[in-house]
Amino acid sequence: MLIVPASVKVHLALGYTDMRKGMDGLAMLVQEPLKKDPFSGHLFAFRGKKASMLKILFWDGNGLCLFTKRIDQGRFGWGLLPPIVSQRHSPPAPREANPTTAIQEDRIRS
Repeated sequence: MLIVPASVKVHLALGYTDMRKGMDGLAMLVQEPLKKDPFSGHLFAFRGKKASMLKILFWDGNGLCLFTKRIDQGRFGWGLLPPIVSQRHSPPAPREANPTTAIQEDRIRS
């Protein structure tokens, strides 16, 4: 279980990402197309093409962490649009009760 402060934002990479990428490859995706800082302490979530794997990149103040989750049945469902380079969407209005509702959605190509 990952406990993050309320100030942490979750950034979802819409579309799909090459799940062969490791920490460095995903950090480059955060920096280049998204123009974000992977060392900001925010969570950056990426989903594979088959939608059965999810990777989350996170800087914990001491080093980069890469969390991977693979499910045997079902899919992680978000961003079913084809990937394109960095088209911005308006984030949903944040709610104070849950910090993960303040999501910045970005579409990137891996």
